Amino acid sequence: MRLTLKIWRQKGAADKGGFVRYPVDRVDGEMSMLECLDVLNESLIEKGEEPIAFEHDCREGICGSCGFMIGGVAHGPMPATTVCQLTMRHFKDGQELVIEPWRAAAFPVIKDLIVDRRAFDRIIASGGYISVSTGNAPDGNAHPVGKEMADRAMDAAACIGCGACVAACPNASAALFTGAKIAHLNLLPQGKPEKDRRALRMVGQMNAEGFGNCTNIGECTAVCPKEIPLEVIAIMNRDYLRASVVRREELVAAIAPVSGWDVGGKS
Repeated sequence: MRLTLKIWRQKGAADKGGFVRYPVDRVDGEMSMLECLDVLNESLIEKGEEPIAFEHDCREGICGSCGFMIGGVAHGPMPATTVCQLTMRHFKDGQELVIEPWRAAAFPVIKDLIVDRRAFDRIIASGGYISVSTGNAPDGNAHPVGKEMADRAMDAAACIGCGACVAACPNASAALFTGAKIAHLNLLPQGKPEKDRRALRMVGQMNAEGFGNCTNIGECTAVCPKEIPLEVIAIMNRDYLRASVVRREELVAAIAPVSGWDVGGKS
């Protein structure tokens, strides 16, 4: 099979980028998209040209490292599939594929198809954890959790932080990612003691990173490779609103970096 890849090339964050067309022969239908890029890079290296930079790690749809737009769709045309799992048999011989990085102000391009997603790391660092020391690992039955609640928490915890939700959202919102990270802890007994603080800090950090607001369009969950449900956004909003009432002082501290307020709440 032969394809033409129209790929975004950009040497660095400060450089102007543009699309370059590359014909790729010897494309096997069982190759993944990343393996197809490997074949292209081998040919570029043989010609003395610079290979295309893209992120990857496990190549098993687990780590969330890979990800870019294919034909305007995050991770490509197949639902619940990461770029590394997308096989070339889903494309036609002679087809041209437009490949570009995630587009969001909070995800600046580093090089070619690689973007800086450290904003996600900072959101996690602000509250996506349980800080209570429990000593040794507790017995699995020490905190009984109903199956329905456990399933909801597990569905949220499936998020791999790839960033496709941000790239697909017209507002470049990180609500699905942040909601998933809040929900999977707040739904469980172990996460209840820090529930309010977690919601305030993580939503505050999300806003500080410059992500857009959620308007419930649903593009985020449509392209999510783990099919995280929109429910997690509702959980995040509910927990944030509750916490903003019962912990007003912490709310002011959380939004101060964005609003310009001091800790007393005065502008």
